[in-house]
Amino acid sequence: MKRYRNIYFLGIGGIGMSALARYFLHEGYAVAGYDRTESHLTDELAREGAVITYNDDVEAIPAAFRDPATTMAVFTPAVPEDHPQMRFFAEGGFLMEKRSQMLGHLSEEKYVMAVAGTHGKTTTSTLIAWINRAVTGGGSAFLGGISKNFAGNLVLGSGDRLAVEADEFDRSFLRLRPDVAVITSVAPDHLDIYGTFEAVREAFGQFASLVKPGGHIIIKRGVDIDLPAEGVTVWRYSCDEPCDFYAADIRPAEGGHYDYDIVTPDGRVKGCRMGVPGWVNVENSVAAVAAVWCASHARGEAFDHDAVRRALASFEGVKRRFEFYVNTPRQVYMDDYAHHPEELEASIRSVRGMFPGRKLTAVFQPHLYTRTRDLYKEFAAALSHADEVVLLPIYPAREEPIAGVTSQMIADRVTVPCSMTDREHLASWLAADDTDVVVTYGAGNIDACCEAVAEVLRRKG
Repeated sequence: MKRYRNIYFLGIGGIGMSALARYFLHEGYAVAGYDRTESHLTDELAREGAVITYNDDVEAIPAAFRDPATTMAVFTPAVPEDHPQMRFFAEGGFLMEKRSQMLGHLSEEKYVMAVAGTHGKTTTSTLIAWINRAVTGGGSAFLGGISKNFAGNLVLGSGDRLAVEADEFDRSFLRLRPDVAVITSVAPDHLDIYGTFEAVREAFGQFASLVKPGGHIIIKRGVDIDLPAEGVTVWRYSCDEPCDFYAADIRPAEGGHYDYDIVTPDGRVKGCRMGVPGWVNVENSVAAVAAVWCASHARGEAFDHDAVRRALASFEGVKRRFEFYVNTPRQVYMDDYAHHPEELEASIRSVRGMFPGRKLTAVFQPHLYTRTRDLYKEFAAALSHADEVVLLPIYPAREEPIAGVTSQMIADRVTVPCSMTDREHLASWLAADDTDVVVTYGAGNIDACCEAVAEVLRRKG
């Protein structure tokens, strides 16, 4: 690593890649990269000194980054192997590493708290970083979303504790050796990579086996994977079912919030309330507190209940996770990243709890043709918990279309009123609809129309 002063990122605008790029800029490296489209992340990186191109020609690579003696390339699997710049680096004798490999290198000298799961990992890992900062005064993090508290996806701080989101896509999380591993969920996802749900389960079992000797595994109650038989301590957590870590005495509060205690193996953190609403965030807070509790006890360090309570209360959440744009007695609008059936159902149920008795319109942009093909029935069942559904065309991301696979497959099976429109006409569609509580969902580019949707709903309320 030290011999290279120039680092070129293929897919620099991705949430994980942009955090790595920001880290190397902070460390004084020259950073450049390619991405297909401009975004707020690429704009921020450019302001910080990165040279970014949206042209995939080899000629778009800055001259200083074309020498394999001084430059290495970091890539994401979302960039295809036949991409011209990918071929240039692969065939030119450059050192090339996946984002997950690089993250593994950077974490080798750290006390790693890693969060894995087919959903829930971004909020949980961000909350771990925030609680850890409150308890220790330091700590670093590579996050899979934009933390509102930290104003970014990279956290740099004193001490050796590192919170990371461990991504199961293409088995990237198997590059990590965590001291504390949190597993929030294991559900059928990324079947274009894994093939079967059993293969997904096996990969999560492999991840659990990578926890360092003497480390801790914190796994949601009910998640069924193979766990190490010895060498590590296994803890179970849940939202409200008694086990090693859980929430007790949960009481509804105003605005969709909850008051509760968090039960740990050596006592209760009393009087908790999350700074962000929703039942699902109670569960996320239990997992995050469990991780920091394990780290503190393993290192013989203090676990300050007052600091934990303050951290939970001041947590502002992650961009695109229950993000409010409008909240009036007549109109509510939130945006959420949920893009898997289990995430969708959990989110819709949480919104129901926040706004009981009000009409809920769920707007969903499916993400990936393969995910839609594999899970369209489950998507329909999850969305049917809303009062009304609006579907957008599938966001392809890295994929080519699959014949016959469209949003209509979901629409045909939704059991509540369901309409279809496109992203460009969504705001006008909602302007004409009888709306009350509206939530937009998806991991594609649906967030690009949030402001337009918010504007038409503000006029109503």
